[in-house]
Amino acid sequence: MDKHSPGPSPQDGPRFVSRLTRNTMALILAGGRGTRLHELTEWRAKPALPFGGKFRIIDFTLSNCANSGIRRVGVLTQYKSHSLIRHLISGWTHFRKETNEFIEVLPAQQRTSDDWYKGTADAVFQNLDIIRSVAPDYVVILAGDHVYKMDYGTMIAEHVRNEADMTVGCIPVPTEEAAGALGVMQVDEHDRILSFAEKPAQPAEIPGEPGKCLASMGIYVFNTRFLFEQLIRDADDSGSKHDFGFNIIPHVVPRYRCFAYSFRDEQLGIQYYWRDVGTLDGYWAANMELVDPVPELNIYDVDWPIRTAQNQLPPAKFVFDDDDRRGYAVDSMVSGGCIISGAKVKHSLIFNNVRIHSYATVEQAVILPECDIGRGCQLKKCIIDRGVFLPPDTRVGIDHDEDRRRGFRVSDKGVVLVTPTMMGQPLHTTR
Repeated sequence: MDKHSPGPSPQDGPRFVSRLTRNTMALILAGGRGTRLHELTEWRAKPALPFGGKFRIIDFTLSNCANSGIRRVGVLTQYKSHSLIRHLISGWTHFRKETNEFIEVLPAQQRTSDDWYKGTADAVFQNLDIIRSVAPDYVVILAGDHVYKMDYGTMIAEHVRNEADMTVGCIPVPTEEAAGALGVMQVDEHDRILSFAEKPAQPAEIPGEPGKCLASMGIYVFNTRFLFEQLIRDADDSGSKHDFGFNIIPHVVPRYRCFAYSFRDEQLGIQYYWRDVGTLDGYWAANMELVDPVPELNIYDVDWPIRTAQNQLPPAKFVFDDDDRRGYAVDSMVSGGCIISGAKVKHSLIFNNVRIHSYATVEQAVILPECDIGRGCQLKKCIIDRGVFLPPDTRVGIDHDEDRRRGFRVSDKGVVLVTPTMMGQPLHTTR
């Protein structure tokens, strides 16, 4: 492999498309607000957040379903879902209904009561009649706000081999990352789950791996009848939060056959790529990883394509070659419709339809679509939200005290977020 080419697929080998995946229905939980992303999710649900130059975060989960052979998918939406629904309609309508393939949006509709979705488990419970009409053998519950590539078929096959009632996808993570943020489990030598705690303050470590714990990926495989039984039982519990992590999993683990499915190659010791991009620092870092010479996440993989809504755009353009005004980008990704006009772009990720004007310098920046970066602007280690216009000579990420005075948000690790509202440009009504 050329040393500058994208890295290999995290799951090289044949796909696991079988009767199991054809008899599975996937439900994607896509109603989350993503409060740790602050103003970046003020006008959009987290799964709708742009990622990787041309995608939305939910595209990775949907592509995993399609590539795994799971072609019956429901997307459960709630919080500010307009841009998410618009994206699903424009980019994910290629499934064939005549062969019982579909992606359906399942918004909160007060179908079973006067309540909106009260938790992740309640969201699925309110759609039991839809699941029943599809009559799958297995149901896969997925989060719509993580970035990874995974063949769900292998996990379903492991679920069946173990004669499990429930299987939880898991991944080793540093304990400090999981504390207060992720569900954590302990397993025996056969991967049967012994205990489960949702977002513990002090996660239990993996034996022999100090500083690491086994965290839930938010991926669950259920036998359909068993799922129905547990959701109905939970719905009758007035003291429940009606949440998979807080209620369903802790209840079933000590009573039924529950197993963990480790998302890594145990024989080769390879940890597959998975990112929870739920913080500004995590979101910025995951985008920045893509511009590395050999990124851990290979979005150029023709054997496991990431699909999305394709905008009809002209190629990116780089203009001016004067000594003091040269338009170029190095160690960067620049998407369609962009014009780099006499500006310098280094180690950055530029989304569609961005204009960067002369004498501007952009470094370690994630610039979302339709932004306009004025002449002489200086940007470093920042996220510029969709539709922002930066006047000439604006500085972002150069002086954090100045950033805070202007009302920009500075993260714990020094990533600066700029949104249209912060610039006095109230553009977000349908974004």
